[in-house]
Amino acid sequence: MRTFLAITFGICAHLSTMAAPSAPPSLIEASIEPLQRDMEMGRATSLSLTRASLARIARLDKAGPRTHAVLTTNPDALAIARALDAERKAGKVRGPLHGIPVLIKDNIDTADKMMTTAGSLALVGPPASRDAHIVKRLRDAGAVIIGKTNLSEWANIRSSKSSSGWSALGGQTHNAYDTRRNPCGSSSGTGTAIAASYAVVGIGTETDGSIVCPSNMASLVGLKPTVGLVSRAGIIPISQSQDTAGPMTRSVVDAAIVLTAIAGVDANDAATKDAAAHIPKDYRLALEGGLAGMRIGVARKKVTGYSVHADALFEKAIADLKRLGAEIVDPADFGSLGDYDEAELEVLLYELKDGLNRYLATRSGMPVRTLADVIAFNQKHADKEMVHFGQDLFEKAQAKGPLTDKAYLDAAAKARKLAREGIDSVLAQHKLDAIVAPTTSPPWLTDHINGDSYSGSSSSPAAVAGYPTITVPMGFHQGLPMGLSFVGTAWSEGKLLRAAYAYEQGTRHRKAPTLK
Repeated sequence: MRTFLAITFGICAHLSTMAAPSAPPSLIEASIEPLQRDMEMGRATSLSLTRASLARIARLDKAGPRTHAVLTTNPDALAIARALDAERKAGKVRGPLHGIPVLIKDNIDTADKMMTTAGSLALVGPPASRDAHIVKRLRDAGAVIIGKTNLSEWANIRSSKSSSGWSALGGQTHNAYDTRRNPCGSSSGTGTAIAASYAVVGIGTETDGSIVCPSNMASLVGLKPTVGLVSRAGIIPISQSQDTAGPMTRSVVDAAIVLTAIAGVDANDAATKDAAAHIPKDYRLALEGGLAGMRIGVARKKVTGYSVHADALFEKAIADLKRLGAEIVDPADFGSLGDYDEAELEVLLYELKDGLNRYLATRSGMPVRTLADVIAFNQKHADKEMVHFGQDLFEKAQAKGPLTDKAYLDAAAKARKLAREGIDSVLAQHKLDAIVAPTTSPPWLTDHINGDSYSGSSSSPAAVAGYPTITVPMGFHQGLPMGLSFVGTAWSEGKLLRAAYAYEQGTRHRKAPTLK
């Protein structure tokens, strides 16, 4: 089956009229800790960083190359930044995200002047009535949420023939390294936006591949946490079994900072009930120690061989891991990979219908209240919504019954059991800390006639198991980026961050795109 890569309205009026100077060097490729030092020393303010972010979006996303990565900006962003600067001046600094511009994917609720649409015309209407739990945590940490990013509409679960990064509201998001090429999905806009330094850090969501694939295509660090580490409350759902949100950043340190801010127990998401026992005070504490003493397994079967370019960089990465002190076990293949594909799809379709119906019931003032309403809306507005592809997956999901159906229960049990055993048994057999694989291929050419030229990836084992994975820049082929994924067992984010940080620092593959 096709692996799920989840699976222009509302641009604030001030963007068309505000001055758009080049972003200062302190913003381009900037990281959280140096920016905090700049603000402490008075060399920068949250207001200056926020202005620079908005100006860069205006100059490059809405004009110039028109990357179409940002759906809307926050009309209150400058006021929020001023207030945070006033707090700093009064001696209150909330933490490392205080005053830092952040972009979030537009399937995450914000109770402000920005709509939450999943890129669909069907959700144009009043903003959400309350912040998603992760948005509240970001605000409490002092982040300035400057806008919401474009995405593969409905997080890429509408059609099996979609073009990743396209939504009816935002159009086609382009890859920051080559605007003819695809950004992957569904967190397409977040990937392009953070690669292009429209904000310092971003938030994506993933069901299967939607954080790690766009991060691969944007030379970013993308971290998909254990399901249950980060609340999904207030995020437009696909799957209660697999959905999660996570950081998309230009460095591992920044990913650790963002994860610290958003991880936590939420009474409105039962999956998080055990999270507190697994969350350190600060994930940055896990970064030190290097690869010495770590045993890393190499996955090859069914996760290599689809791209000669990815394979070549992967062999170099294995050599680099060994050079940096890791003990390499090669091969150490994921078990049962491919055996649960049909079961995964069955689970996603059942859970999509159930979850989306529950979510839409909370959004007052919308023209749609159920998945059936959305399907009918798309049919009525086919000239705008179904220009490039249809909604076969929505229709299949609508035909499913309740989550008490035996077909669903059997598929859910099979998929989770096989995926977890396929990781845990390999880790135990070889006494591994993590398993590595190429994340996916280099970016393909965007094609609205045939859809995505997707060839393969390593996202499914961790996605279906509900386990963590992190992708880190692995290098480039003819200017196009690719990533290396580290996969572990449940709650092993600390180990994965440590390994990823050591590899990142020992190779320094990240390069900024050239956008004019």
